[in-house]
Amino acid sequence: MSAHEPDVAPPAGTQTVTWIHGALTATDNSTSVGVIHGGLHLHQSPPLPRIPAPRQLGPRPTAFVGRVDQLAALDRALITDPHTGAGELRTGGAALISSIGGTGGIGKTWLAQIWAHENLHRFPDGQLSTDLRGFSPGEPRAPIDVLGDFLDALGIDRDNQPNELEARIGLYRTRTNGRRLLILLDNAAHADQVLPLLPGGNTCTVLITSRDRLHNLIARHGARPVHLDTLTDTEACTLLTTALDNTPTTPETEHSITELIGLCGRFPLALGLIAARIRTDPHLLHDLAAELRELGLDALDSGDSHASLPTVLSWSLRYLTEQQRALFELLGIAPGLYASLPAVASLAGQTSRETRIMLRALTDVSLVTHLPGDHYSMHDLVRSYAATRANSVPRTDQLAALRRIIDFYLHTAYTASQILEPNSTTIQPNPPAPGIQHYPMVDHPMAITWMDTEHSCLLASQRTAFTHQWNDIVVQFACTLSGLHFRRGHILDDHASWKAALNAAERLSSTDALILAHRGFGFANAQVGEHHEAIRHLNESLFMARQRDDRAEQAHSQRVLAWVWAIQGDGHRALEHCRLALELYRTVNLPTREANALNDLGWFAARLRDFDTARANCLAALAMHRQHGNATGEASTLDSLGYIAYSTGSHHEAIEHYNGSIALLAAHSFSAHLSDILDRLGHPHSALGQNNQARRAWRQALTLYQQQGRTADAERVQKQLDDLGTTIEPFSS
Repeated sequence: MSAHEPDVAPPAGTQTVTWIHGALTATDNSTSVGVIHGGLHLHQSPPLPRIPAPRQLGPRPTAFVGRVDQLAALDRALITDPHTGAGELRTGGAALISSIGGTGGIGKTWLAQIWAHENLHRFPDGQLSTDLRGFSPGEPRAPIDVLGDFLDALGIDRDNQPNELEARIGLYRTRTNGRRLLILLDNAAHADQVLPLLPGGNTCTVLITSRDRLHNLIARHGARPVHLDTLTDTEACTLLTTALDNTPTTPETEHSITELIGLCGRFPLALGLIAARIRTDPHLLHDLAAELRELGLDALDSGDSHASLPTVLSWSLRYLTEQQRALFELLGIAPGLYASLPAVASLAGQTSRETRIMLRALTDVSLVTHLPGDHYSMHDLVRSYAATRANSVPRTDQLAALRRIIDFYLHTAYTASQILEPNSTTIQPNPPAPGIQHYPMVDHPMAITWMDTEHSCLLASQRTAFTHQWNDIVVQFACTLSGLHFRRGHILDDHASWKAALNAAERLSSTDALILAHRGFGFANAQVGEHHEAIRHLNESLFMARQRDDRAEQAHSQRVLAWVWAIQGDGHRALEHCRLALELYRTVNLPTREANALNDLGWFAARLRDFDTARANCLAALAMHRQHGNATGEASTLDSLGYIAYSTGSHHEAIEHYNGSIALLAAHSFSAHLSDILDRLGHPHSALGQNNQARRAWRQALTLYQQQGRTADAERVQKQLDDLGTTIEPFSS
């Protein structure tokens, strides 16, 4: 018997032999009367009390909602047949281990406790449970102390436990081997804290919760990870409406609940704090929404550290280095809801390799989420907390970091725009701040993919630049993004971007910037239907360009004015402005712009039924676009020629032109205008009795119009489909 082995009650019918006071004493547990045989004294010792199975699991959480998928994931990981009550715990070469991960306040502990309570019948030998305090006030619990508590619960009092960690681990694993125990290790700091607490044998089940990803535990012991994110809208709504109890719901109540869910970002701890206040004062629901809207994260603070979201989040920082904390804080003020690795590296002023290592540390403690494509994001409330901590960063360091990431976005977007529109006259940005990362941009697919992916971050960067009155950058962003907005049909984003640019240009008092901004904002107004505002700003741009004798800018403004008048139905005035634009372009040697004006002239002439003039201008434009390799200009001109051919009864020629235009636009990602040409393509097919081809074109046009929010156009195309004899469901390509 080990020197540390405690006295325990032996099974009935067995015999133990011990030395007592120097005499050999034997005990037969099956006898009731002591017998002496010579020097051998046999007697019945009183039975020791049986140690009850440990029952350390805390109470079942009462306000728990949802998490059906995550509970099912735990079932799949730990139970052989989770779909029936008869399923058994899985068995293998080691204890079953499942780790529940996620950021602080996301609901890891409650999920573990709910699963445990629903499966108590599977663990007849009891439950061991402890808070490891990995992310809590005070020091994390040492494994040797936790083992002391567990062994005590298993019937081995501390006086009979070894003092050395390894010996205590051995005794613990001996005592757990063969038992069907549930062991809940809550709030673990890292894998090294957990490893000594893994039981012996293969009959126990271990549930671990941690903000750390516990990579080592997954790799070495096959732990099955279950990651928690925010609640769904339905789960969040259930949580808050349940808190109202019997209070009648009204439309105003439902509106306040919806707003609270949005303000909390479906974050469980935040919603739980709000739910607790609703239970206390259900009539103050509307006031709670107003308070959260006004105070933000401060409304979720509390004197109770465990009920204060900022405090709970702060515990995630305890294992980070100073440099990692600084990056976390800077991410709180970075523009956009996510950022790529080069963008974050520019923010930090570090190399991509150094930044990746720091981001991995933030990801490991669940402060940051690593998205596909090397992008990183944070929950809105976590970002707000990071932003409040950034206030401690020196103002000069904050501004320098912001300028680096904004310069990264601006210069990369400019490079992409030059690939997409090599013939554009986009103004070149000022030299970037030192320390930014350069993103390699080599071809059209890479350029359009990057612009689409980073579009929201680019808009956020412009807004940040506007807030800090970096006015030249604001104007440069509007100019750089206008091509993407045009090809993708982002007309509202374009309007907001140019509005900011005009305000920034007025701050700059720069005539060049004002000419550009008035023209850009004029065109943006035309796209959203504000024609009078469009003409006012375009005339202002034209007036200033004339004062500067800037013929290129005069031509640009004249060309946009032509389109605004055409939209309003005044084709003759549109032709007049278009001719003026063409004459001006010819004086400044801008051949692709001259070709654009020729095509416009042909289009407007065709709309006025002057098809001979229209065809001549469009053929001249087509030759110039092909000569200068302007594929998008060529596509636009083929569209015009298709319309001319259809209008003059040459339906086969029209189809050929339209298909050529569609192929070019598709290859160059001009989705905004692809829908219009598909719409027009259906008409010559219909005229030739090719109803299947017409239907195919209109179905594709209908889908694009619906995706673009162009309701009137979608309804018109649906009517065209109806007129073919069959109502068609939207086409999905």
